[in-house]
Amino acid sequence: QVLLVESGGGLVQAGGSLRLSCAVSGRTFSAYAMGWFRQAPGKEREFVAAISVSGGSTYYADSVKGRFTISRDNVKNTVYLQMNSLKPADTAVYYCAAEVGHSGSYYYRIVDYDFWGQGTQVTVSS
Repeated sequence: QVLLVESGGGLVQAGGSLRLSCAVSGRTFSAYAMGWFRQAPGKEREFVAAISVSGGSTYYADSVKGRFTISRDNVKNTVYLQMNSLKPADTAVYYCAAEVGHSGSYYYRIVDYDFWGQGTQVTVSS
């Protein structure tokens, strides 16, 4: 069983920054490709960013490219999402997800991930 716990959400003004963390326990973290997704009220969950097992490959949704950065620390068993230049449209519950993957593989579809955290709320005020 893999347990994912997100933290770091909160309320921030437009233009501000937040860093989300997702601590993973229960299995070998370095075997998992990781992703971040978000879900705004009344909307479907959408892809935000993904990182490969090795950390050498990353992929972003167009809406966050250039503002958000995904990274991972395979010693601390944690994946991060640094969010800069936040906009009110970024308001959502943010979820991290994990899936066993090959070294260079990353995934951006919800169906590709077997393990999910409980989510952390990010609210950006205008």
